[in-house]
Amino acid sequence: MKLLFDQNLSPQLVEHLSDLYPGSEHVYRVGLDRAPDTELWDYARQNGFALVTQDADFSERSYRLGHPPKVIWIRLGNCSTARMESILRSRHPAIASFEHEAAANILTLL
Repeated sequence: MKLLFDQNLSPQLVEHLSDLYPGSEHVYRVGLDRAPDTELWDYARQNGFALVTQDADFSERSYRLGHPPKVIWIRLGNCSTARMESILRSRHPAIASFEHEAAANILTLL
């Protein structure tokens, strides 16, 4: 699964997690760090990414519009990049399953 990391997450996650999530990107690296949510949503949908965010706005959008893109909503509050990496590594099996669940729009990680 390719992940598109929202602006509230570190761009370093792309490299740190490239072994598990090859082809992932960060909104900053694709020039969308200041873009409105609709542009991020469309970019993710058109390019086969799942959106990874700590922002409730994308989960609300997903409830209204469905997928693609799928949304991985991380509800941890502020935490270090190392902690975020650890969570995404440890939850890799759940994220991989989520990719293939046709009816699932949102995966919430606590």
